[in-house]
Amino acid sequence: MLFLLLSFCALALPVGAAATAPAQSGYSVKKENYPTVPVYHEKTKLPESGRLVNGTTYVPLRSFFAYFMKDARLTYDSKTRTATLKGAGLTLSASDGAHILYANGRALYADMPIRIFEDGKMYAPLRSLAWALCLGVAWQEATRSVLLEGKATPLADGASFYDSEELYWLSRIISAESRGEPFLGQVAVGNVVLNRMAHRDYPNTVKGVVFDRQGGVVQFSPIQDGSIWQTPYAASVTAAKVCLEGYTVSDKILFFYAPSMVSSTWIERNRPYAFTIASHRFFY
Repeated sequence: MLFLLLSFCALALPVGAAATAPAQSGYSVKKENYPTVPVYHEKTKLPESGRLVNGTTYVPLRSFFAYFMKDARLTYDSKTRTATLKGAGLTLSASDGAHILYANGRALYADMPIRIFEDGKMYAPLRSLAWALCLGVAWQEATRSVLLEGKATPLADGASFYDSEELYWLSRIISAESRGEPFLGQVAVGNVVLNRMAHRDYPNTVKGVVFDRQGGVVQFSPIQDGSIWQTPYAASVTAAKVCLEGYTVSDKILFFYAPSMVSSTWIERNRPYAFTIASHRFFY
């Protein structure tokens, strides 16, 4: 069955869906393996508790949106294992195993992936779902529970949230510098650009940073070789959106280079080493 229309008064993924869930190292699909976490909105307890998985509270999409969006409807594509929600002011999609929740054209990244558990329901990190409804999230250590704060309001759409020029240049420099790299490696390249933009020694716009010439020298090789003008890959556009949402691999890195591509002894001699992701070495 390619699509299954489900109302949130009885929303669950197809029976048996979890039986074919892709295995992920270090994670169990049995929700019973994880402690329950009561979730409250203001003073009201949500009907279904979350599960604490490696420090992240997961909640099922069904009960979460049933509580906050009575009119919401969901379709499920069993081939791609993707749930798509449509409600008043909110269009959202979530895929089993993915780290990104797409909401109103925006890319909301979480360190822990969306999962279908053994009960056949799709669970997502609570902060991502709360983000989609502009709700604050506070962990209550004394009661080992989560408090959601504020009025549930669908987040602004991507067209109005992202600055078009920032997205244009950030996606291009990420694609030109790191296409083919792991997704977080692409995000880290975007972080370098935004970190420079916030730094007093660099221009205060994305375009300014991309085309900056410190001491008369271009800072990014795609400016010199012309690859900045190539159409960015879709993954790089998504990485740019994730960066503009505020996700950072590091908010301190200012330099990177690929030893297999270029020699940069100046960076090695003068900047503190931070970490390596695939072919790129990053520096503070």
